[in-house]
Amino acid sequence: MLRIAVPNKGSLSETAAQMLTEAGYRGRRDSRTLISVDERNGVEFFYLRPRDIATYVGSGAVDVGITGRDLLLDSNTEATEIRSLDFADSTFRFAAPATEITELAQLESKRVATSYPKLVGDFLAARGISAKLVKLEGAVESAVRLGVADAVADVVSTGATLRAAGLTIFGPIILESTAILIGTEPSLPQNNSATNRLLQRLEGVLVARKYVMLEYDLEAEKLEAATAISPGMEAPTVSPLSTAGWVAVRVMVPSDETAPIMDRLHELGAKAIIVTSIHAARI
Repeated sequence: MLRIAVPNKGSLSETAAQMLTEAGYRGRRDSRTLISVDERNGVEFFYLRPRDIATYVGSGAVDVGITGRDLLLDSNTEATEIRSLDFADSTFRFAAPATEITELAQLESKRVATSYPKLVGDFLAARGISAKLVKLEGAVESAVRLGVADAVADVVSTGATLRAAGLTIFGPIILESTAILIGTEPSLPQNNSATNRLLQRLEGVLVARKYVMLEYDLEAEKLEAATAISPGMEAPTVSPLSTAGWVAVRVMVPSDETAPIMDRLHELGAKAIIVTSIHAARI
């Protein structure tokens, strides 16, 4: 039975659970449940703190897990990234009062507050900068004002929270993180059929989220031009209509390109253009 660690709370939790459900797995029904068994699919879910998941996976206590790339890199474990899952994106940056620190080199011998000491420490060490890291569990933007640190390294979205604390972003991006599937050597897809099945299902969900199914009717003589507009993954599925000289076309198109593709097909003469969502797919 494949043991899967799933975030029990936070920004990763809800989307991870939804993704597993869309992949055909049955997870917990009660948010207080810590362990859930899906007998039909041969998996056992363990609901753990996101920060602890890489440790559990790296130790072999569970086979695979869903966590953030930032948490994996900060964990100092044997776990490794299997695949990006394309949600919970975040960016890590340095910030400090603009009147005091404006470039990375100025962090030499300074105090840097962060919730990710290994991640930030490795980043600075790779650039030959020695700084004192102050580990905080949260609200690191207050560290400078309270005199605990000279600068901070934290997740940045709009930067509004940092600006409100009197801090300005500087230096290069530390890391662009996202949710990932992680494992160890014995549980990698090439070594474990259950992990490979999980990966295929998750990839099917990712494809389904990025594409939609587009259907339309068209004069057969215009099919080549229509195919140039929407070629699909391999090629469109084409079926003859009862009306002579007309065909029905079905094709997968990127969801973020749907509107302009529909415009161009309509201008070409396509009729009855219909878009439907895809629940899951295997490519």
